[in-house]
Amino acid sequence: MKKLNILIYGATGYIGSQLVKLLINHRYVRIKYLCGNNSIGKRITSFDKSIKKQLPKIIKFKKDLLNEIDVVFTSLPNGKAQKLSKYLKKNNLMIDLSADFRLQKTKDYLKWYKKKHSAKKLINKSIYALPEIKKKKLKNYQIVSCPGCYPTSILLPLIPLIKKNLINNKNITIDSKSGYSGAGKNVHKKYKNKNLYESLSAYGVFGHRHIPEIQQELNKFSKSKTKFTFTPHLSPMFRGILTNIYVDLKKNKSINNISLCLKKFYKDSTFVNIQKNNTYLSTNSVINTNACKISVCRTNDNNKVVILSAIDNLIKGGAGQAVQNLNLIYNYPIKEGLR
Repeated sequence: MKKLNILIYGATGYIGSQLVKLLINHRYVRIKYLCGNNSIGKRITSFDKSIKKQLPKIIKFKKDLLNEIDVVFTSLPNGKAQKLSKYLKKNNLMIDLSADFRLQKTKDYLKWYKKKHSAKKLINKSIYALPEIKKKKLKNYQIVSCPGCYPTSILLPLIPLIKKNLINNKNITIDSKSGYSGAGKNVHKKYKNKNLYESLSAYGVFGHRHIPEIQQELNKFSKSKTKFTFTPHLSPMFRGILTNIYVDLKKNKSINNISLCLKKFYKDSTFVNIQKNNTYLSTNSVINTNACKISVCRTNDNNKVVILSAIDNLIKGGAGQAVQNLNLIYNYPIKEGLR
């Protein structure tokens, strides 16, 4: 089988280097170009010594490179993938790991990211690509926009329940704790006074940037606008997300209705694993995997349950999800590059 030629733009960040590590073990791709801005002329091993394979040196991106490329992965600061998208050839697929095409309304992008969307006409050519939910539609789009890490841990458990009308969609409380790698390579500059290694910090309480994509996607499966509160935290670990979602049950529904719905919805899913009721989850069980583990737990209130969801933010919440989308689009084995 012919190998796909791959270009990775933004290969030296936490997610970018994780993507490289996954794709060098993918039998059906060839990493032809690594592109960067501040790392030109260097090798990826300068940034991640765990990468042993000899790969091309990092070069400056030029639009002519796309003539030789089947798939371009972009792991760039917000706004950069929009500019690159204008150069795409008909035979190019772009899998984007930034927020550039996650929001369908440009006014939402302006509100939350404080900049105008520079590729408005291409939004219709993009899909919000949560693979377990959108897998049948992925092949219809040239731009595949991978969800954020927090939304991945939140939407996977909530969408089936909203869709089946099993929970009150007006009073959802979401509490998420992420490893500090979720804030990117500059996390130590951003939070230099936070003592990342020994403290737990809440942030973005009034308005985290992932809120609009969570809202957008939940509303697609609900008859009325979903209302939720979301509080993210940085925790003193490098990677992983543990999300707790507190929901009110609809009348005559029980914890068993919730877990049965999730088990049926994900019965054919390789990467979403529904645990026995009242299983307490740890990020340790998903680190370095593309798995999302979900557990439904009872509370002291019979009308309320808490849903636990655990992922690795750099894999299932980032690079692994991107590779999973690639496999679905090209009909590769779903675990290819993700074993």
